[in-house]
Amino acid sequence: MRVLIATALVLVMMGSATAHQLKTAVTTVLFNERTGNIEVMHRFNLHDAEHAVGVLFDAKGADIHDNAETREQFASYVMERFQLATLAGERLVLAPVGQQIDGANIWVYQEVAIPESLSGLKLKHQALQDIWASQQNLVNIEGRGTLQSLTFQAADDWLEVSF
Repeated sequence: MRVLIATALVLVMMGSATAHQLKTAVTTVLFNERTGNIEVMHRFNLHDAEHAVGVLFDAKGADIHDNAETREQFASYVMERFQLATLAGERLVLAPVGQQIDGANIWVYQEVAIPESLSGLKLKHQALQDIWASQQNLVNIEGRGTLQSLTFQAADDWLEVSF
């Protein structure tokens, strides 16, 4: 009985120790007909972002929790590595909206006006993939028919969806 309990405890501890081994970010691209904008919401695990700013910026001075400048640097980094374009290849220039820490996550927000006659999107999402080759960036596209999802691996360039 003690062996079973000990084994169970070891498995639980291993599970919690490896629970965050998968590096994943989730982005929502929302077509908001009310505002006339494509709203982009990036959600990153705060733990990953903390490690990333240590690698990307001055490791001694980077503090994503208490330093607004570090949060802005991280948001700018994310925005540089996420791009939208029409299926014809015309870039959609996303404007920064802001960023915030919410519990165990940091959110980065962007938006752009919905172009007329848009039949699909090309997307590129390379945030954190220059740090971790295993980083996966899931993008959910909502508000134009059925929900569509794309998963970006480090080797991916542009992926596309049609409406």
